[in-house]
Amino acid sequence: MKNMGKIKDGWFSEVCPMWPGIALSVEINKVLYSKKSQFQQIDVYETKNHGRMLVLDGIIQLTLSDEFAYQEMMAHVPLFAHPDPKNIAVIGGGDGGVLREAGRHKGIETIDFCEIDPQVIEISKKYLPEMARGFDDPRIKVHIGDGNAFIREKKEAYDVIIVDSSDPIGPGEVLFKKPFYQGLKHALKENGVVATQGESFFLFKETVAHLAQITKELFLKQAYSCILVPTYPGGNIGICLASLGPELKTPARKIPKELQDQLQYYCPKVHEASFVLPRFAQKIFEDI
Repeated sequence: MKNMGKIKDGWFSEVCPMWPGIALSVEINKVLYSKKSQFQQIDVYETKNHGRMLVLDGIIQLTLSDEFAYQEMMAHVPLFAHPDPKNIAVIGGGDGGVLREAGRHKGIETIDFCEIDPQVIEISKKYLPEMARGFDDPRIKVHIGDGNAFIREKKEAYDVIIVDSSDPIGPGEVLFKKPFYQGLKHALKENGVVATQGESFFLFKETVAHLAQITKELFLKQAYSCILVPTYPGGNIGICLASLGPELKTPARKIPKELQDQLQYYCPKVHEASFVLPRFAQKIFEDI
């Protein structure tokens, strides 16, 4: 796949046909790593004001200045929507951020993690230790391979599945299709919850509507949660959630004070507020 990022005069710009006419630029001090893996181009930059930044195929995955917003919401919204998650799976997210947040839940017994590109894990451990410490949790079992194939082999195995995918181009494309969501459903236990990276309703209305249609057809309940992330194009991204029973828009459990004190973004009120969408975005779901 063609690398969609450009560097000029000390600035990295994310430019992609998926959002024509817009570029997100971040000033960089140094290129720390730049190499193509079997699956994608991997770049790590030291930015001037936003800490280290991970870029895959020219698309910004995270900066250390605001990664907590995405990681906390991707993990804690589905995990607190479930009344008692014991066995969970995380698909994608080789930086380890979602694993770091999921590991804060003491009641979880097992975490299966599947990532297609082992070099993302390797590079994150070297250059992004603040996030990759998520891999240190002894409850985690790492599987290297295709997330779609991995989940198809599972049946009623997980209370919660979190899919931290890249955009629907390149290696992540299959994770936005109905057969994958059918596999997710079959891999859930009774009353299971699934959460997937749901794109921005400003930039990807058709993708958001597509995911909402799929989850509405397959699951008992469906919802869309919005996260503010300044260094993502549009300044926001969503979580597509679905469940076989639990309500999604309110936490099913009280958050322990010890856990809440560790967090910078997620709290019960933000959990509920994240489902309140602008009128044009709400209409996407009403029109399905």
